[in-house]
Amino acid sequence: MNEYGGGRQLNIARLWSGGLATAVVAGLVILVGALVVRGILGIPVLAPEEAGYFGDAGTGVYAVLAALAALAATGLLHLLLISAPRPRTFFGWIVGLGTTVAVVSPFAQVASVPSQIATALINLVAGIAIATLLNSVAAGALARRARRPADTSDARDDENPRGTGYHSGYRDALNGYPTRHYGGRHRSYDPNAQTRIDWN
Repeated sequence: MNEYGGGRQLNIARLWSGGLATAVVAGLVILVGALVVRGILGIPVLAPEEAGYFGDAGTGVYAVLAALAALAATGLLHLLLISAPRPRTFFGWIVGLGTTVAVVSPFAQVASVPSQIATALINLVAGIAIATLLNSVAAGALARRARRPADTSDARDDENPRGTGYHSGYRDALNGYPTRHYGGRHRSYDPNAQTRIDWN
C-alpha cells in the first residue's frame, strides 16, 4: 500500500484488479454494441455489412483497443492518486474529454450517417463505463488507516484525581480484586462496639 492524503492508504492490488475488470467490461461493451447494432438494427458498424452479426477481425481489434484504453486509464488514475491534488476530479475531466474525442471521431470518417451515429453511441457507452467503474474502483482502493488506540495511562476519574492513592471500585475490579479492603470494623457488626451510652 502507498500512503495517500487525508488519513488514507492506496491499495494498489485492489486498484489494478478493478482496472483489469474494467478493461474486460470495456471490451465486452464494444462486442455487445456491435452485436446489437448489426444484428438487431441492421446497421453496418465497425465492419462491412457482409461480415455478420459480430463483424470481422476489425471489431475484435476495436474491442482490444477499448480494453487497452481502460488499462491506460487505470495507470493514469494510479499516477494521479499518488501525485495530484484532487485526483478523481482531474481523472474525470481527462476521461471525459477523451470520451468526447471518441464520440466525435466517427463523424470524421467516410461512412453512412447511421453507422457514424451507432459507432459514436458505442464509444460513448464504453467511455462512460470506464469513467464510472474506475471512479468506483478508486473509492474502494482508498482505505482509511487504522487509528492507534488512545493512551489511557493518564486517564483518571473526576472524583478521584491521580496522586490521591484511591481508585474507584469498578476500575479496581477490572484488574482483579478491588484494592480497597473492608476490615469488618462496623458498629452494627462488631460485638465489642459500644452501641449505647451508660449514664450510670
